[in-house]
Amino acid sequence: MTTPDDHVLARDLAHEAGVRLLKLRAEDGPRSPDELRKAGDRLSHEFLVAELAARSPGDHVLSEEAVDDPARLTADRVWIIDPLDGTREFGDVPRTDWAVHVALWQRATGLIAGAVALPAQGMVLSTAGGHPTPQDLATPLRIVVSRSRPPQWAATVADRLGADLVPLGSAGAKVAAVVMGEADAYLHGGGFYEWDTAAPVAVARQAGFHTSRIDGSELVYNQADLLMPDILVCHPALAGVLLETIREVTNAS
Repeated sequence: MTTPDDHVLARDLAHEAGVRLLKLRAEDGPRSPDELRKAGDRLSHEFLVAELAARSPGDHVLSEEAVDDPARLTADRVWIIDPLDGTREFGDVPRTDWAVHVALWQRATGLIAGAVALPAQGMVLSTAGGHPTPQDLATPLRIVVSRSRPPQWAATVADRLGADLVPLGSAGAKVAAVVMGEADAYLHGGGFYEWDTAAPVAVARQAGFHTSRIDGSELVYNQADLLMPDILVCHPALAGVLLETIREVTNAS
């Protein structure tokens, strides 16, 4: 059973990890971008795991930076965390499209709490509330895609809808752009992992946005196979036309 404390804990831990990452990024001294990225992954992971063990004992943790413990598959509550989503962007100072993801999955109900901290943007979105709800659509539509590996068919989808493609780094930054009204949709194909999307999806769902696979099926978490093939997060008014356009384009390719 989730409680208001779960939402607050997700929010606070994402924020606190972000503060530590900003401090690390600002430290003087010789350090290559790769060294900074590795240090950031390690610092945030160690902080989050230690805090969850102390503040939510008994829960399991699935982290990008740890060996997967199969015991999570029979657990009632699992925290799904990406200590530093957008590691490439974190090392590319002064980019701001990197994030900290903290989500809580519960058996029978799925994702129940989540937070996405965007430390370099001074923002935390969480299921604790206080974020926008879907607003009017832009003209032309804006679709955020991966900066490094956008789906090959994304440009065709955008052309058919008269939309602009907007490349961004972290999946958390992409979903935040949709939730904040800076974009109308986020789509991705080609695969990523549960920790890439669990917290962003929890936040988007709670804010009233559509979330699904690109075929319209449900996004499910705490699975044995952690690979997730694709995702669509969008303004609810766009879901039908986007799913239909994606289906037409991908079936034709």
